[in-house]
Amino acid sequence: MKILVSVDIEGIAGVTHAEQVRSGNPEYERARRWMTAEADAAIRGAFDGGATEVFVNDSHGGFRNLLLDHMDERVQSITGKPRYLGMMSGLEQNCDAVFLIGYHSGAGTRGVLAHTINSFAFRRVVVNGIELNEAGLYGALAGEMGVPVALMTGDDVFITETQQHFPGALAVQTKQAHGHASCISLSPAHASSLIRKAATEAVSLVSSLHPYRLPGDTFSCELTTQTSGQADLFCQLPMLIRLDATSLSFQANSMEHIIRMLNSLSAMSFMLR
Repeated sequence: MKILVSVDIEGIAGVTHAEQVRSGNPEYERARRWMTAEADAAIRGAFDGGATEVFVNDSHGGFRNLLLDHMDERVQSITGKPRYLGMMSGLEQNCDAVFLIGYHSGAGTRGVLAHTINSFAFRRVVVNGIELNEAGLYGALAGEMGVPVALMTGDDVFITETQQHFPGALAVQTKQAHGHASCISLSPAHASSLIRKAATEAVSLVSSLHPYRLPGDTFSCELTTQTSGQADLFCQLPMLIRLDATSLSFQANSMEHIIRMLNSLSAMSFMLR
């Protein structure tokens, strides 16, 4: 049994402000330790449950946040970017299930630090008529590869928003959102304890879970940008169709191509910062 643990930071217990998720300041250094602790709890729980191999994917920002020497020595770490599969890198190792640790709700919601892939550039992402947050997008990519999501952790808004996509998956609520930058949070130690226990149980559920697949054999993605200038920039690519001042669309043959396009557009947006 192989498990991929994909770890973001906004859904980690105690994380509630943008300074905690940006490198270069003391609050980030503390938050990355909490992130590492929750990742390690999921890793150890997976092994406790009988996993034979566990891969951990550092999935926040520059993908270089986890403190590798503070995690179980049996884990194999995936760090750095760019990567074709982004937050789902590791699936190519023939994993049997995915754990989503420290994830957050989508852009436009009241979850803590809510956004979808890029808070500066993306306001809304819709694929085949379904609005998706990051977990939905990457969960659909995992589903395309035949891999179900077995565990997810984050705030209450994230869990409510995301459970519909992954019926049967376990959820651990690390905090209750009171807005974009406020919450009631579990202690890091308590959150890690709950995550380890849930991860152990989640391994036993894998055989009963179904991968999340979007309807249709082809994919249409409609992206709403934060500003018209971003849409101007993105539509320099000839495969993108401008719909209005801040909306565009493109076609793809797979969820992998959707993810790769969105991550490419996200990288392009740094030209306008």
